[in-house]
Amino acid sequence: MGFMRPRLRQAFSKRGLRRIVIAVFTGFVGVCGHPDLSRAQTIRIEATTNTIDWNAVALAGGHVFVSGPRWTGFSGPAVGLLTENGKIEPFPDADWNGWQPGQNATHRFVSVNALHVAPDGTLWVVDTGTPSFGGPPVPRGAKLVRVDPATGHVLRIYPLDPEIAKTGSYIDDIRFNGRHAYLTDAGKAALIVLDIKTGQARRVLDNDASTRARTDRPIVMGGHVLENGPHQPFLVNVDPLEVSPDGKWLYFGPLEGPWSRIPTALLDDPNVASTDLSAAVQPWADLPPIGGSAMDTAGNLYFTNLKDDGVYRRDVSGKITKLISDSRLHWADAPCLAPDGRLWLPIAQLDRLPMFYQGQSRIIQPFLLVSIDPHAGQVKPGR
Repeated sequence: MGFMRPRLRQAFSKRGLRRIVIAVFTGFVGVCGHPDLSRAQTIRIEATTNTIDWNAVALAGGHVFVSGPRWTGFSGPAVGLLTENGKIEPFPDADWNGWQPGQNATHRFVSVNALHVAPDGTLWVVDTGTPSFGGPPVPRGAKLVRVDPATGHVLRIYPLDPEIAKTGSYIDDIRFNGRHAYLTDAGKAALIVLDIKTGQARRVLDNDASTRARTDRPIVMGGHVLENGPHQPFLVNVDPLEVSPDGKWLYFGPLEGPWSRIPTALLDDPNVASTDLSAAVQPWADLPPIGGSAMDTAGNLYFTNLKDDGVYRRDVSGKITKLISDSRLHWADAPCLAPDGRLWLPIAQLDRLPMFYQGQSRIIQPFLLVSIDPHAGQVKPGR
């Protein structure tokens, strides 16, 4: 694609996207002894939609990109660019977003679960290849797609072969560290290590205790345990992950927690035995069920707490601070830190889909894309 996209700065200065600043009600009390900064926090609505249940957002090349998985049943594109007039334009083009059952999936998105910006500024798209919830990946469907965010030019496709994306796999999210990328398999409980240069991928910590969801840590929302069937708690294996700012540690865990850590030097070495990898896993943080996370360059972890519609920060000392809690942030999914320091959050409401409510949708339209200032209310040094 040879044309340049509308710049993010221009789009916002022209007020093309809906941007609404809403003050958060005061009076929240910190839970579990966590400090509470929510009184100083405001929500800014960046965009809304009725056509895509977005669970990922990325800011790259001055543009805003969103995505949502096919199995949610909404008609929007798998990956979209937010335009000046508030519309969602298929990205990189309509063909990539036009897959239908039976078609070759090599150059089409089947079901996208994550977007992430690599250190070089390119946009990476994680295609699970699974068009139905819990279903198997279609042939050539599971893949990573590296795209130039300014032009939409697809730079490289990394296929995830059946021995990597297995039947029952749900390739979930991605982070980067030098020439390696790490991904989580929330379906079959494993980490995937990708050599970005060669394209070779390996499964590690396969069905390890650190990557499996625990039945004693259910997802509780609205006072009820989220179920995937009658009396069947919905369990999600290893899902969120982050790389420490110095690149020495990978932090990861099931959606329900807790999180572990492992030296990246061991993950990157294909000669390290699986038993040695498992033995090297260390406990890191006992976090609750979360929708998603982001880590800044100082090592602060931002995560969304599903139980109280909250956003929290865990600093490098382990101190946890509640930034905000608001009913509109219901299943706030994978957050993204913008260049200006704001934290962007797609509000997915995944637990309100019909599959979790006996076929009845509890979705509250429209879907919101919001941002907050994670530093609001903090006392600046020297003051």
